[in-house]
Amino acid sequence: MASKFDFRGSWGESPLVEQFRLNVAALMVDEQGRVLVCERFRVPGAWQFPQGGVDEGEEHDKALLREVEEEVGFLPEHYSVAKSKGGYRYKFPSWVSKPAHKSHFVGQEQTYYLCLMNPEAPPVNLMQEPREFSQSRWIYPEEFSLAWLPEFKRETYQAVMKDFFGVKLSE
Repeated sequence: MASKFDFRGSWGESPLVEQFRLNVAALMVDEQGRVLVCERFRVPGAWQFPQGGVDEGEEHDKALLREVEEEVGFLPEHYSVAKSKGGYRYKFPSWVSKPAHKSHFVGQEQTYYLCLMNPEAPPVNLMQEPREFSQSRWIYPEEFSLAWLPEFKRETYQAVMKDFFGVKLSE
């Protein structure tokens, strides 16, 4: 009997292999050290960082630029990437509904990017199509609340906040 194993960055593999959707996430940090969080348009009370899937054949860095522009309207000249770290994973619980083109993924594998905002950057622009977020705010990292997240994402966010900001989020 074949066993399941994890892998990175492949599409169209055997159905016996657990497939994680590749994802990039932006930790947008302003001059005061605050990080941008956005409330999901269709899920009131659910706050997250700008993020999205990496298209097949797309480089992670290019996906980051695309997602940041698509979700919050910032162009590459509005920020600089200070560092990145990948390998953050979570699995979807069985109750999570997924569109047909994502149904074979068991979860997401994320690469996070620490993005430092330029002082001349414009305000956040959530009026993008399709609209992802209803509102945004800048918070200090220690103000992030795990209660804003579904339980299955909390461990990942705890690791990210510790790795990038030295902040320990507790339940």
